[in-house]
Order: sequence, then structure tokens, then C-alpha cells
Amino acid sequence: MNCTLCPRRCGALRTADCGQGFCQLPETMLIARIQPHLWEEPPISGSQGTGAVFFSGCTLRCAYCQNGDISHRNAGKPFTPAELADSLRRLVDAGMHTISFITATPYVHQILDALALYRPPVPLVWNTSGYESVETLRLLEGVIDVYLPDLKHRSEAMGRLCAKAPDYFACASEAICEMVRQTGTPVYGADGIMQRGTLIRHLILPGLTSESIALLDWVSETLPGIPVSLMRQYIPMNGVNIPGLDRPITEREYRRVRDHMLALDLPGYLQEPESASTDFVPVFCRAESYI
Repeated sequence: MNCTLCPRRCGALRTADCGQGFCQLPETMLIARIQPHLWEEPPISGSQGTGAVFFSGCTLRCAYCQNGDISHRNAGKPFTPAELADSLRRLVDAGMHTISFITATPYVHQILDALALYRPPVPLVWNTSGYESVETLRLLEGVIDVYLPDLKHRSEAMGRLCAKAPDYFACASEAICEMVRQTGTPVYGADGIMQRGTLIRHLILPGLTSESIALLDWVSETLPGIPVSLMRQYIPMNGVNIPGLDRPITEREYRRVRDHMLALDLPGYLQEPESASTDFVPVFCRAESYI
């Protein structure tokens, strides 16, 4: 295939064995982990967990990515749609509240093939960097129940420096609006699990609280009523060497952004300080990584 699935639209050839595009991914699905996951937001994980499918590769190159082995270096195990469908069935049998497809954009068509074989009877979550094209998202309309996008960078300079995507905000803002159009106002079950809706994540970065505040302002003004998960888990990883990103955020930085979110009366979630730990990085590409 000649791939145009992400906003880069590089049109690069992807064969069964290799890929020539920005992501360097083959057409064959590569998956680094399929296991219950308890560490997402309450309406995603609940008490039993979400069935997390971590796909290899990414359409961004976030310098600080905590999953660099799979997002930058494409570590993963080949899966067919039928094998993925079987894994989804095992996750449902294990009692998962939801199923989460994580950084799955390069494999949209294969995922749709898997869901044609087995459609889990729980909400399906599209856990994404936010760097999506509206055209690709429309392939998922009526299939994905919950969108869980990141909203990372506001300025072209930071998008370029941190993620190799100067158009990050332009693309992510348009994509998130499309996600909200598809899912509408969030709907929750009696157990608090989101059945339908969009939940926006924002990770506070050291030295960039002004960008965080600008992004929260955009959500408040553009998407009233859409919840935000404000994350404070940043720790330097993946050998990040960008000046200023070589430290965790300070308590003062966190309070500045948190207080602004509260002043805007944005609905959502605040992450515990204990989340800033490598203990929460999953184990990838081992036998125990797959259910």
C-alpha cells in the first residue's frame, strides 16, 4: 500500500515486510503488548482495567516518549487480523471494561478487518497522540465509541522541536473537533465507565506551562463540556536532550496549570504525583506481554 493515513500523507510504500515512510512501519501489524491495563483514567480503566493493545510505531517522534522502544524503534510482534480478534476475545473474557487501541493509526484497515471478525461487546477506545487526519478518523465513525486523544503542543516551534511536527496543533485541533462531532457529549454507564465520548489528555511539560494554559483555553472556548485529563507524569526518558526537558515538572509548574484548569471550570481528572515514575511503564515484547 501507498500510505496516506496520517497528516504527513507521505504516500510511502508499505509492504508486508518493510515501510519506506516516516513511521517506517510495514503493512503487517506489529503489536508490542496486549494485556489488561489498570493505569488509565477512571472512566476507561474502572476497577477491572482496559484491554490495552499497544501497537508498534508512531506518526510522531516525541523526543521524551516513555515508550521509545516501540514508538521510535518499532519493536513488536507480527499479528494478523484473526490473531488480533482472538486476543480481543480473551481480553473480554478476562472482564475488561473497555478495549483500548493505542497509537493504532498506521493499522486502521487491519483493525477494521479484526473487528469484522469479532466486535467486543464493550466500549472501544482510540488512544491517540491526537496527530490524526479527519479522513482517517471518518473510517472509524460508528466503530470507535470513545476517543482518548493527547493535546500536546500549541506552537509550531514546540511541535517541530519536540515531536517533529510543526503542524501538530493545526492537525490535532481539527482531529479532536472531528472526534467530538462523532461521539457527542460524554455518556457514562452506571459503573462510571464512559460508553461514548471524547476525553482529552494533556501532559504538562517542564518550562512550557504557558503552552499548557493556551491549550486549556482552546478546549474551554472550542469544546465546552468535554473533559480533560491533566497529567503530571513527565519524567525525562528516551535519552531526551532538549534543554529544559531534562527534568520533571516542579510543584509550582503543576499548580499553575492545575489552578488555571480549575478556574476555567473544565470537567475532568487530575493525575496523582506518584504517576511520575518508570514503574508505570509497561513491559513490552516479552512472552508475558501478550494475553
